[in-house]
Amino acid sequence: MKSVYKACVEACQKCLVDCQNCLIEIAGMESDNDCPKCCVECIDACYMCIKMMAGNSSYSKQYALLCAEICDYCADHCEEHNHDHCKACAESCRACAEECRKIAA
Repeated sequence: MKSVYKACVEACQKCLVDCQNCLIEIAGMESDNDCPKCCVECIDACYMCIKMMAGNSSYSKQYALLCAEICDYCADHCEEHNHDHCKACAESCRACAEECRKIAA
């Protein structure tokens, strides 16, 4: 893995874990938006982005851009909730999106 990906991989890992936690915590609760669906999509996006960067894929930039978009989508929905797990998830999603955009640039 290229060292340029280190910060992004770490941000994706944190986002993946926080989205997984949000997904588990919100299970069985009512939601008036795309949370927890967005968490499922964000987990998958972060996982694929990590995988592509770890393998030095020539498509890492494209995966990073898509991951950033999905992270923003997830953050938008989780920010609408007052749960601590949703707020932590949204914060990690925003940080991940920022790091992914650096890779995509």
